Amino acid sequence: MGLHGRILLYKWKAYNYLDIYQTFLTMGYEVDVIEQHLPSYDEDAEFSVRLYGLLQEKQYDFVFTVNYFGVISDTCERFGMPYLSWSCDSPLISMYHESVYNACNYIFLFDRSSYLFFKALGVAHIWHLPLAVDTARIAHIIDSADDLQLYQNEISFVGSLYERNTYDRILPTLPQYLRGYFDCAIEAQMNISGGNLIEPLLTDEICQELQQYYHLEKSERSFSDLRLIFATTVLGLKVAKEQRYVNLLELVKKHPVSIYTNSNTQDLLRVDYRGSVDYWTQMPKVFHESRINLNFTIPNIKTGIPLRVWDVLGAGGFLMTNYQPELELYFELDKDLVVFENKQELAQKASFYLEHEQERRQIAENGHQKVSSLHGYIQRMQEMMDLFQKSR
Repeated sequence: MGLHGRILLYKWKAYNYLDIYQTFLTMGYEVDVIEQHLPSYDEDAEFSVRLYGLLQEKQYDFVFTVNYFGVISDTCERFGMPYLSWSCDSPLISMYHESVYNACNYIFLFDRSSYLFFKALGVAHIWHLPLAVDTARIAHIIDSADDLQLYQNEISFVGSLYERNTYDRILPTLPQYLRGYFDCAIEAQMNISGGNLIEPLLTDEICQELQQYYHLEKSERSFSDLRLIFATTVLGLKVAKEQRYVNLLELVKKHPVSIYTNSNTQDLLRVDYRGSVDYWTQMPKVFHESRINLNFTIPNIKTGIPLRVWDVLGAGGFLMTNYQPELELYFELDKDLVVFENKQELAQKASFYLEHEQERRQIAENGHQKVSSLHGYIQRMQEMMDLFQKSR
């Protein structure tokens, strides 16, 4: 590919940053990187001055980030520089900010429900763009490895347990009525797959009472509210914790289960704690060598497919995941991957596929072929560039 131009890319601890960086290079772009910790995504005078200075030094085609940063959007708006962002988290609280209406923005969201929400608010340049996987990079890691036997598992999960969540911390400060109400909301969410009940259950009356016990801090230009923040950063993470504990403990009743995490696993009796793994060098080996890989999507992601799904399939792993509405847009369920609705179905299907090796291997192969041929970073980012160019 010929040289397309020059990009300024803001780097932070996004798992898929290097894949995106490498893909831009493959597509023929020169890529400069700016890196700086941002205590606030909304405004940072020092960073804004630094970014503006870099934009003056060289001629860039656009600034790019994984996820959305209001301070970058505002700086690009003042300079007249296009700003492209592609989400890997949902919802992006940073997008509930006046800067989202800046003319410089070109926003790509992996969760379709979030895209539709901001589209309905009148955000002009916004599209739905699922995440992706670089199967060639992963294949190189696996093919060149001499330690694959260290990562063999019957059933494995790689991810956080969210055991240090805000809900558990503030629970003692809440009155009995609110505790009971939130416990019921959490239980209701636990029993539904592929939907989100938490926000609708946070009624105006509940939010008004909650204000006495939970203080919301936000910038003047933010239009996020207590319902959104509490539903996602508090209750959503608590539900994720409970779902992961319940499912793992159900599976370990009959099968060996391994977990790779930085979380405290002392309450996961009989689950084999294998430490944490590096996303780039070790995690693909876990996915490739585990007979069953698990995905539990945090309920904050209402319809979209999280990065873990793409990464497991990209490593040729067999995947069992909770149902997400967008899965059916890109995969054949129970042919490319296996979905479950609850802990009972998860345990039942896990037993079946551990006993039926041929069927398990075929599904893993189908999923790998699907992502290899249709869902690479080159395809996704070419679509991104086409939409960007056509909308200018």
